[in-house]
Amino acid sequence: SIMESARVLEETEHEQIEITAQDGTTLVGHWFCPENAKRIIIAMHGWRSTWSQDFGAIAPFWLKNDCAVLFAEQRGQGNSGGDYMGFGLLERYDCLDWIYWVNERTEQKYSVYLAGVSMGASTVLMTAGLDLPENVKGVIADCGFTSAYDIWRHVVKDNMKLSYGLRGLMIDRICQKKINTNSKNITTITAMQKTQIPILFIHGTDDKFVPVRMTYENYKACNAPKELLIVPGAIHGESYYVEQEKYEAAIKKFWNLYK
Repeated sequence: SIMESARVLEETEHEQIEITAQDGTTLVGHWFCPENAKRIIIAMHGWRSTWSQDFGAIAPFWLKNDCAVLFAEQRGQGNSGGDYMGFGLLERYDCLDWIYWVNERTEQKYSVYLAGVSMGASTVLMTAGLDLPENVKGVIADCGFTSAYDIWRHVVKDNMKLSYGLRGLMIDRICQKKINTNSKNITTITAMQKTQIPILFIHGTDDKFVPVRMTYENYKACNAPKELLIVPGAIHGESYYVEQEKYEAAIKKFWNLYK
């Protein structure tokens, strides 16, 4: 189960670390570094979730395949500081800070891959639009949304069956005020048009929270080398559970292609 695999991951020996983000927020991470590490994964979890719940199932696969892994706790959640979640708009800079941390820790000796689920996927996709160290070799994005604006609009209209007009204006004003950015201007689409970093996109067809069309839109916009895994029947964030072998094969292929 998700909770059992989360508990096992939390109880596996590792180092809990703290860094200070660019805006002064304290961020907490969990560092797993096997002696024979060949690459590093920086894993960003989703909205109102945890590092161990989102990655408890796949963590044994990563560790067994010689990955050192930094599991971040997203700002405004878990043990990390911050009063607000930024839907990837703020978190992309946190992800950049974690890249700097792992490179300093390991003397930039390893290829780095960014991995994320849901809001974590949007975080790593938006991070790919920033100026990144040359050892960042790829991004694995599982069921990411295109922008904060698009996902709010989808949730309000399709999931809550409410009109979006005035609510949308209110949400965007709050976003502008609280996190000092416009949710319409910074999107995964603009990051995909800009990035040169290879991307592996993953999404389940039956996702009601983040519709699969958003991954198709990101994939279409991406000008970098790209791979796509669509999992029939998988709901939000559960592609790994539905097609574990295909999921792992896609990641191994991605590592081999882009290293």
